[in-house]
Amino acid sequence: METALEKTRPKNGLRWMILLTVIVGTFLGRLDQTIVNLALPKMISDFGISVSSAGWIATAYILANAVFVPIWGKLGDTIGRKKVYILGFSIFIVGSVLAGLAWNLSSMIVFRVIQAIAGSADYPTAMAIIAVTFKKGKERAQALGIWSSSFAAASVFGPLLGGPLIDNFGWRSVFLVNLPVGLLGLLMAIMFINESVSEKENIIFDWWGSITLGLSLTALVLVLDKGLDWGWTSLNSILAYLAVLAFGFIFIRIEHHSREPIVDLKFFRNSVFVNTLINNFVVFMGMMGSVFLIPIFAQTFLGYDATQTGFLFMPMAFMMVLASPIGAALTGKVQARYTIAVSTFIAAIGIFLFHYLDPKSTALDIILPLSVMAFGMGAGMAPRTNIIASAVPENEIGIASSILALARNIAGAFGIAIFGTILNNQIESNVLSISQQSVFNGHTSEQYRQFIALITLKAQISAYNTVFWVASIILFIGSFSALLIKVKQEKTNVKVTVEA
Repeated sequence: METALEKTRPKNGLRWMILLTVIVGTFLGRLDQTIVNLALPKMISDFGISVSSAGWIATAYILANAVFVPIWGKLGDTIGRKKVYILGFSIFIVGSVLAGLAWNLSSMIVFRVIQAIAGSADYPTAMAIIAVTFKKGKERAQALGIWSSSFAAASVFGPLLGGPLIDNFGWRSVFLVNLPVGLLGLLMAIMFINESVSEKENIIFDWWGSITLGLSLTALVLVLDKGLDWGWTSLNSILAYLAVLAFGFIFIRIEHHSREPIVDLKFFRNSVFVNTLINNFVVFMGMMGSVFLIPIFAQTFLGYDATQTGFLFMPMAFMMVLASPIGAALTGKVQARYTIAVSTFIAAIGIFLFHYLDPKSTALDIILPLSVMAFGMGAGMAPRTNIIASAVPENEIGIASSILALARNIAGAFGIAIFGTILNNQIESNVLSISQQSVFNGHTSEQYRQFIALITLKAQISAYNTVFWVASIILFIGSFSALLIKVKQEKTNVKVTVEA
């Protein structure tokens, strides 16, 4: 007998329109994240604020986005994924227009929080919509791979579109442009997406679990984002650590006794789910923690401007889009853990190639490593995402995907915090080491300034090389951790089950 979900599942022709619809939403949300950073200098000038104060525009977005991802995932499973997707999309459009009309720092932070809360609904609901729309394992993996590639495309097109928009129409245009594109995506969602909910009846919503998880995540993301400025052993950081532990402990206790937990802790008894999550965390920590330094390196040491730097990332998007279908096509033919392991290893090689960057490097010296890394990341996205979607009951895909999204966000914050600290500490250490081994043979103050500048330059370049080397080691470890993902695949429907 047909279930309610099967009755609402779209026919072949509409499924790819549904995929295109959620790609539009995902692309717009991620584009907004990357494009706003380019507008910060103009905002600083218009609002008359410091660089440190402007940092809260990004920090507020990251905090709100991380906190609300699991809440939206649970709500989607409970009241309907289409409802939550459309609600989030609608609020995002409103938040974008408000941000475009912001008159000072406080108003901008409030409106960015509104954007972030709404934008966090996209990932868990979009992934769940795709998972219930594409049932066959290979086809689902292909759809998830294509969808995942929109993340890379948005990160590349952000600088390319943002630069001309800001230069010609001002910083407000990067927010106001979301109105026409957002309305198109909203109309597509209303027309094409079918409603789907968990077949399990949900009676109550876990508000206390949501609140304690939100407080713990807020403290964690805040210290990861601001710890380098505060000092990792400062009073602010220590208070944040204690808040993470305290609220995290309370959250776990609440979830153990909740009838409808916001995060079902039984997922963490599923070895397939846990090992895939670990691999995903390691990969994104290594990738995001190192790649965020590439634009800084290109502009600081190679003399590129923001637009030129954006062009360096275009081949990265192409390779990601090229590799995603390849990874999806291997589903059912090659065990997912081998695909993920090899793809992670390729990404590690790409990051390792950055180890050779210096002030004489050419554009190709950046494009080639980025392309290799992107191919590896793209090839592993579909199998990794498909495993998460297949390792849990269909009625809990929304919350499972929100945990995956949360792990990626936290991994990125960890990577940026860790590698930023390594870079700063290594520069200081290198300056001392190189100074002790150098001899000044000049006679004038100008020669001495050049001497100090050369020491500093060498110390900085060496520090960047160290960061890329450490990041590649982390990804190499991540490639071997993928071998722990042991799944069984049925030839007919590529169903993932946990091995005993």
